[in-house]
Amino acid sequence: MMNKDEIKTVAQNKKAYHDYFVLEEYEAGIELFGTEIKSIRQGKVNLKDSWCNIVDGEIFVNGMHISPYDHGNIFNRDPMRVRKLLMHKKEINRLFGTVKQDGLSLIPLSVYFKKGRAKIKVGLCKGKKLYDKRDAAAKKDAARNIDRAMKERLK
Repeated sequence: MMNKDEIKTVAQNKKAYHDYFVLEEYEAGIELFGTEIKSIRQGKVNLKDSWCNIVDGEIFVNGMHISPYDHGNIFNRDPMRVRKLLMHKKEINRLFGTVKQDGLSLIPLSVYFKKGRAKIKVGLCKGKKLYDKRDAAAKKDAARNIDRAMKERLK
């Protein structure tokens, strides 16, 4: 049985780690409706191509796709609707200042359950250039080759 304090990851945005340098990570709640939370519990959420923006002191997530609940009816919402994130006002204001001054982006990194509540991890990110992506891929390949060689040597 799952402990209430455990974190159960539902979805991750792997593309964000490929396209951006993640400088800081923040945790936020998500304002959802009943059928949306049921769909998230089934794992039917997609964070690819999603982003966050700050409007009038509130933070919203755009482009997050939550599939309609199978057993829902008229209560199903638009899968691509803009959803409000729940954060402290001081955090939002600090993020707003950082994003506007430094030209950084707010990108959703993962959706998970913590103590039975749906949370989203938002990253303060800086875009990677093409040569940065190539460098990261080369390092990953080198590490994989080293691990493979060590495994062969230990046999």
